[in-house]
Amino acid sequence: MIDVEKFKDVSVETFLDMVGSDAPAPGGGGVAALMAASSAALIEMVANLTVHKKGYEQIQAEVQAIGVAAHAIRKSAVEGIAADGKAFQQVLQQLRLPKEKAERDALVQLAFREAACVPFYLGKQMIELLRLADKIMLIGNTWAVTDAMIGAIQARAAMRAAFYSVQINLKFIRDEAFVYSIREQLATAEVQAEQLEKKIEQRYQEQG
Repeated sequence: MIDVEKFKDVSVETFLDMVGSDAPAPGGGGVAALMAASSAALIEMVANLTVHKKGYEQIQAEVQAIGVAAHAIRKSAVEGIAADGKAFQQVLQQLRLPKEKAERDALVQLAFREAACVPFYLGKQMIELLRLADKIMLIGNTWAVTDAMIGAIQARAAMRAAFYSVQINLKFIRDEAFVYSIREQLATAEVQAEQLEKKIEQRYQEQG
C-alpha cells in the first residue's frame, strides 16, 4: 500500500510517475488537489508581484490579504492530496473486510462518506479561490493578469474534477438525506463558479 503521507515530499516527476502507475492512489482526486494547489500558487504569485510595486502603494494591505488567503488554500490543497489517497485506501480496506463481519456495512458506508467529503470540501474552496482571482485581476499587477486568468481556469477545473470524485462516491452511500444535501450544495457551487468564471473571463478580455 502506498504511503500517501509522502505525496507532498516527492518531485513533480515522481508524483506523475505515481499517478501513471497501476497503483490506485494518487488518482483523480489527488490530481484535482494538485490542480487546486497550483491555482492558488498562481494567485499568490500575482499578489506577490503586486505588493511593494510602484503604483500599487494604496492597495498593499488588500493585496497582502489576497496573498495570505491564497497561500492558506494552497497549503490545504496540498494536504488534500494525501487526504484523498487516505480516504480511497480506507474504502478499499473496509470493502476487504469479511462480509460476515457485523459492523462491515457501517464501516463501508462511513468510508464512502469520507471519500465523498474530502473532494467536496476541496471543490468548495475553489469558490473562494475564484473570488480571489477576480479581486487580484481587478487590482493587481497588470503584467501578471494572464497568470491570474490561468489560476482561475485551474481553480474551475480543479473544482469540476473534485466534484466528479464526490459524485462517484455518492452512488454508494445509502443515506438519502446526506446524498441529497451534498448534491444540492454541488449544484449551488457550480452555479456560483460558472458566474465567477464568466466574470473573470470578461474582466480579462477587457484588460487585454
